[in-house]
Amino acid sequence: MGDDRRLVAVVALAQGMAAAHTPRESWRAAALGACRALSGGFAALSVWERDLGRLRVLVNVGERAADEDEFPDGEAYPVHQFPEITEFLHERWVAGGEPNAWVETAQGPAAGRPGYCHQRVAALRRRGRGSCVVAPIVLHGRAWGELYVARSVGTPVFDRADADFATVLAAVVAAGLAQTERLEEARRLAFTDALTGLANRRAVDVRLEEAVERHRVEGVVVSLVVCDLNGLKRVNDTLGHAVGDRLLERFGSVLSLCGAMLPGALAARLGGDEFCLLAVGPLADEVVKVADDLCRRAGELELGEGVACGVASTEDPIGPVSSARRLFRLADAAQYRAKAVRAARPVVAGREGPDDPVVRLADEPSRERTAERRRFRGRR
Repeated sequence: MGDDRRLVAVVALAQGMAAAHTPRESWRAAALGACRALSGGFAALSVWERDLGRLRVLVNVGERAADEDEFPDGEAYPVHQFPEITEFLHERWVAGGEPNAWVETAQGPAAGRPGYCHQRVAALRRRGRGSCVVAPIVLHGRAWGELYVARSVGTPVFDRADADFATVLAAVVAAGLAQTERLEEARRLAFTDALTGLANRRAVDVRLEEAVERHRVEGVVVSLVVCDLNGLKRVNDTLGHAVGDRLLERFGSVLSLCGAMLPGALAARLGGDEFCLLAVGPLADEVVKVADDLCRRAGELELGEGVACGVASTEDPIGPVSSARRLFRLADAAQYRAKAVRAARPVVAGREGPDDPVVRLADEPSRERTAERRRFRGRR
């Protein structure tokens, strides 16, 4: 491949990673871009998990074997099978060099290789590939993982020039991965409550919209628990906001603990003293049981005065839920009713008969509903 074509390939790889919206998209763009740039038939991107002592495959692209999923859940290999990760790279850096790519072939030694690696050679033979180029990826000054590109038997074997080009590609991939990390951190901060570390209202809005759409299309059960922490204003007024913040943090921990009992539930702080749990899949009774436990645990918190908790679930008789807004109104109304009657246990929308007061309140015109909420708040 000429210099101009290689430059175009590098630019295409960088642009592909820059356009990615998620880590998975970034991994896939990296592997595909490298595979095309090196005229390979297959490529993979793997990460070195130091704490687990293994090399875990993040993505496989191109001509995949039967045992190679695009985004594998459990494809990982003990690092001791690939000694160059811990030995060769370390030795090269200690000597003041940089980790360069090397080539392996189905016959053994090849250009720029650090040492015979029987595991890679065996894998090439097993999957009908003639050669591969392996490029270490360095991120934040440490070995992060590797970029692997292979060609099938009968195609030209990678050479020294290919290995040198793979080293350049690995550097471009590292830059793309660093950008992805920064974007993910920005997204995390945008969807996280700074005080409690829980999800924030923006995250709830996004997830609830997606959940209600799944309910509409697939019939999946969606439940929302909305709760208001009692006594926060008194704590702030008498003991100071720093103590109030500690109460919010402690309740956030309790909410997170209870949410963990519901697989995949999202625990969030909506703002001020209001929190919620969003559960997609579990039955309504399971969610109510967790909400009941949440009320009990909140009542045991020092300084606080318990929590007013409302639940709304698509599994209960609340009428059609065609929008996230309606389910939120129902859970919100249930919480306000719990506040009004000083309920020690959750109030569940739709469980008080045909003329359920929570459903009625949620479906009232907004002006009347706001006035009713104020009456509820006045009865704290």
